[in-house]
Amino acid sequence: MKVTSNTRNPNLKRLNEIIKVLRKNGLEHINEHAKLSHKNPFKKKSSEEEELEANTNLLAIRVRKSFQELGPTFIKLGQTLSTRPDLVGYEMADELSKLQDNNPAIPVDEIKTQIETELEKPLTEIYSDFDETPIATASIGQVHHATLKKEKKEVVVKVQKPGLEEIIKTDLNLMRFFAKRIDKYIYRAKTLNLPAIEKEFERSLNKEIDYNQELSNMQRFRENFKDDYGIYIPKGYPEYSTKKLITMEFIKGKKVSEVIENPEGYDAKLIANRGVKSYFKQILIDGFFHADPHPANIYILNNNIVCYLDEGMMGWMDTTFRENLAELFLFLISKDADNMINQLRYMDILTDETDIKSLKYDLNDLIAKYYGAELQKMQGGMTDLINLMIDYNVALPREFVLMARGIGMIEETGLALDPEFNVVKVLSPLAEKILLDKFSPHRGVDYIKHNIIEVEHIMKILPKFATSMLYKIEEGKIEIEIEPKGLSRATDMVSMSIILAALLMGSSLVMITNKGLMIMGYPFLGFIGFTISLFVALISVYNFFIKKERK
Repeated sequence: MKVTSNTRNPNLKRLNEIIKVLRKNGLEHINEHAKLSHKNPFKKKSSEEEELEANTNLLAIRVRKSFQELGPTFIKLGQTLSTRPDLVGYEMADELSKLQDNNPAIPVDEIKTQIETELEKPLTEIYSDFDETPIATASIGQVHHATLKKEKKEVVVKVQKPGLEEIIKTDLNLMRFFAKRIDKYIYRAKTLNLPAIEKEFERSLNKEIDYNQELSNMQRFRENFKDDYGIYIPKGYPEYSTKKLITMEFIKGKKVSEVIENPEGYDAKLIANRGVKSYFKQILIDGFFHADPHPANIYILNNNIVCYLDEGMMGWMDTTFRENLAELFLFLISKDADNMINQLRYMDILTDETDIKSLKYDLNDLIAKYYGAELQKMQGGMTDLINLMIDYNVALPREFVLMARGIGMIEETGLALDPEFNVVKVLSPLAEKILLDKFSPHRGVDYIKHNIIEVEHIMKILPKFATSMLYKIEEGKIEIEIEPKGLSRATDMVSMSIILAALLMGSSLVMITNKGLMIMGYPFLGFIGFTISLFVALISVYNFFIKKERK
């Protein structure tokens, strides 16, 4: 089937272009399998097609070349897939990571017009100096150095390409079409769930082309490190930023890759410590982390200060996920494969279909390989873990993969700076802090605050529910068999549970008030209530379980 070009229909015109590019790069069989063109049922596979199927690396090269030729949307798709080796495999991911935004510069007159349109002012009123030669030209935007006229500050201005939105809209429509066709007609691709991947990519790309989102990321990131002298995040200028334009502080420093090549004048060990420690803080404490910390995005300023650039791609984790992740790290550090498996199950990463017995053996081998090792010997550990999950057909959460990829990049950079750096010494205290915070009284108070309405609803419906159940028992609609043996013990347990619940509820309500005599920053009565509750709980566990086992 040949798609006829129709200038009135950009989707058909673009589809024809895509098919031509795939054919040019020797990927015609994708068209046939997805039924975008006719396939001869009597035609044997060509030697080239058989070679592609046997040689993953050759296929990856041709896919990368096709994406590069197809332009901005496909370049971004390839860069996104390069972060998901769990979906496309490491050979494909490595090749797609080579995709570069090496595009020809946009004429400066178009850039100036775009700036004036977005900021609704003449260029001369905004800048005292504007460098017409771009610092960089990417697939989505172009970057220029300038000086703000009013603030007299050197800045970097990133301007989105004119007409980009329409191009991306057309390409996303076609990607949606391709994903559905391939998922339907190519059996081996069904496990990838391409429609879901496309949907996630569409959401991510729409965020990336909205520079307001990047500005927001930068401001949040900067706030998270405002009290950390060793880490610096560039300042953004909201008054000179829009959806299609972002203005940020111009950073004077050296790329970390340049410092690695020539560390003279820098403390490489201190830089490694600050970089690795700050990254684990992002993951475990803040739950908001840089998803692309490659050496070009990290600058070293005076006094060995680490500066993160380009906050367009960020990952985030909620409190529950971070707590679970901290527990997973601690199980890894303690060489506890059984609890690692249980934790992965609890996080819904492993399923009932996973071969747990075999996985346990492989995890023990992995732990034995890396446990107690310094950074030099741990290089590739996260990669090995991801590969292990892939071998067992485990679908990993996107944030988990982004985190693992980020750790791998930081690990490699840290290794180059300080081969003797020990990751465990940084990771352990942070993970332990997360768990301590999890069981703090303050956390209990916060939980009550957020769930007080739900608890109130339960308290209201509980009497009605109990009355209804009693009527049903009385009418014979529900039969209950009670074994006399251990009845008093069960009654005691229920009574103790009610008392404990009442103490916790009362103490929590007192905590919320923040009034009266205070101790350790908490109301005295509430603190005492929580203490008594803990004591009662420990006694109950001892009496009903430990003591029973001893008997």
